[in-house]
Amino acid sequence: MPAIDETAFRNLISGHTRGCSAVVARALLRGASLAYRLAVSVRNRLYDCGLWTIHQALVPVISVGNLTTGGTGKTPVAALLCQRLAALGGRPGLISRGYRAAADGSNDEKRVLELLVPGTPHIQKPDRLAAVRELLQLPLDQRPDVVVMDDGFQHRRLHRDLNLVLIDATCPFGFNALLPRGLLREPATALRRADAVLLTRANLVSPAELMTIEQQLITCAPALENRILRVRFEPRSLRDLAGKRHDPEACREKEVFLMTAIGNPDAFRATCLAAGLKIVGQRWFPDHHHFTAADIDGVLMEATGKNADLVVTTVKDLVKLEGCSSRILALDIEAVLPRAEDAACLDRLLQTVMGGRR
Repeated sequence: MPAIDETAFRNLISGHTRGCSAVVARALLRGASLAYRLAVSVRNRLYDCGLWTIHQALVPVISVGNLTTGGTGKTPVAALLCQRLAALGGRPGLISRGYRAAADGSNDEKRVLELLVPGTPHIQKPDRLAAVRELLQLPLDQRPDVVVMDDGFQHRRLHRDLNLVLIDATCPFGFNALLPRGLLREPATALRRADAVLLTRANLVSPAELMTIEQQLITCAPALENRILRVRFEPRSLRDLAGKRHDPEACREKEVFLMTAIGNPDAFRATCLAAGLKIVGQRWFPDHHHFTAADIDGVLMEATGKNADLVVTTVKDLVKLEGCSSRILALDIEAVLPRAEDAACLDRLLQTVMGGRR
């Protein structure tokens, strides 16, 4: 089955693609989104009424999820949560779906988390309830006492003690429509299930836009007032295939070609620009794409044609590029809460979970 051209799809649903055929396509997608809305509504009502069972784990579960499809930065935020939990005296473990896993059973997100939080046990299974049970069967010295569930907002079968939802400030409401007409997995009112929102890439939009987004979030879920935390992804280094890190400052005068296979490549480009990189071209692949030798050869040829000194990608992509050219480096980023009150709020929420179920 051919891969979907995600850039073209985004251009279509955002309205950037014009013409009669685009108008018809959007109308058809809107019709499909009505059926999707009904299915989501029925599913949530079955859980809300108790007709479908929500299972409780033996340890607290913290969900970090999305309201939309596409990249909001869950992987660096999951790493941040594990680091904060460990600093607060916890023993965190990770569970995730393992979307588009490789032959060894792991996907790019798991490999990145092994770099960011080494030693943290991580089980990948579509059935997150089975995953948490497998975590709790580990030897006592490896067994976690708190679990971080990656991409868990819609996985309601497993009870969570803290529901954190990531909203990308550069595309907060998925073009204001449910799938497939937009990128929303659920209506924005689903945020009423959230305990807090982490507004990611907050540094890539203006203060006025941030305030507007925050007010929209509070309108959808009034209980989120004072629980909207701003997150920025700060470049820390450029990482090569050998694991060696280089100062991004050393690459400021070099021309770079971008390559990535993530859900929101435009946000990656914006982060690279903010890091001071001089971009001369780019090539986007579908989210979680497994690169072939032909893919890499094509990118390197295109980069050479643009006179690029380096190809810059994400760490999520780099972990899939073993044995490739030394010209390829990854921009290493870290999730940071720049406001002291936001960091303090997150720690209070985590301490509440670790202190016992609410």
